[in-house]
Amino acid sequence: MWYHKHPYPPFIPENTTRLIVGTLPPPRFSTGALNDQDVDFCYGSSNGMLWKIWDRLYDLNLVYENTHFAIEQRKAFLKRERFGICDIVGAAYRDKIDASDLGMQQPELRDLLGILKQHPKVDALIFTGGCSKNGPEYFLRKLLKKASIPLECIDDQVPRKHQFVCAGRVITTHSLTAPSGTANKAIGSMPAYKEAKAQDPCYTAFDFRVEQYGRVFRGGSVVNVDLFIRTY
Repeated sequence: MWYHKHPYPPFIPENTTRLIVGTLPPPRFSTGALNDQDVDFCYGSSNGMLWKIWDRLYDLNLVYENTHFAIEQRKAFLKRERFGICDIVGAAYRDKIDASDLGMQQPELRDLLGILKQHPKVDALIFTGGCSKNGPEYFLRKLLKKASIPLECIDDQVPRKHQFVCAGRVITTHSLTAPSGTANKAIGSMPAYKEAKAQDPCYTAFDFRVEQYGRVFRGGSVVNVDLFIRTY
């Protein structure tokens, strides 16, 4: 079996209030075989949508290339918005070298509860996926069960919302639709998507994600954040 180790440590700037939590990036980020449009940073896959969604929501003018500049753009945005990234899986074994969550075996989980204790201003976890097996919410539930910490459901509609108490404070969780093409089929079956698509045939699964993520990250609003001006 292939040992899939996460290539990045948690990125948690000072004063972070929200942590984005996923599982493992595509294997090429661990082997170093990136393509020209990949960014060597969290969620940097050219096939992924998280940074493209943020780009739309915040008007960031990000570059999508394998450069130091692209990495620094993303770090500056996270610091400004007080977002951190801490995927819950540190490593796992795989029979097949791919990015499937279901394909992970013997997952080694990061001590997310301990990390919350170390960062007292964090009050929200935002999952890039739901509660399906080997998803980030699924693994958090395992950590909470082991620690005998109850998880309270606040809203069971996607994006689901829960709360739990850790280190004397309430932590809210939001479970977003995954920012990868594998979730497009699930989006296509959602009544809200079908209704929007019926009204606008040009409406896409990406548009659906932008609206959903906007409600969680910006309360539905969009702001203009011009972080970088590239000079030559």
